[in-house]
Amino acid sequence: MSCPDCGADRVRFIVPPALREHAPEGADAAALCPDCLRVDAVDAADAPAPADAAFGRVADGFPTGEAGAAFALAVGKLGSLALERASVEALLDHAEKCGADVLLALDRLAAGADPERAAFDVSRRVEQAESLLYE
Repeated sequence: MSCPDCGADRVRFIVPPALREHAPEGADAAALCPDCLRVDAVDAADAPAPADAAFGRVADGFPTGEAGAAFALAVGKLGSLALERASVEALLDHAEKCGADVLLALDRLAAGADPERAAFDVSRRVEQAESLLYE
């Protein structure tokens, strides 16, 4: 399933019920583009459970399972961090509670992101997201 913005093959995943309020359009499934880092709603029939999602295609050390789903949704909101602050905080907290090392995952995301392809300044947004975790 190609990204409608950049054409890259997206990582699809089922959104766990506890996270659906943070999903695009409250969707049951979403897809994260490993290149531009946008997240869109997709048909649940086309998406695997978080445990089977290929989150490792996005960045080294990307969380897996439910933590990966929460982190992926948070990544999709980083481009509008000012508007989505509460949601990003809740999603990163959820990922951490599921066992993810969120700070390490954010650092690896920033290190691996292609600034020419990403839809936002990943390094800057990661820095801002990390500051949310220290408040």
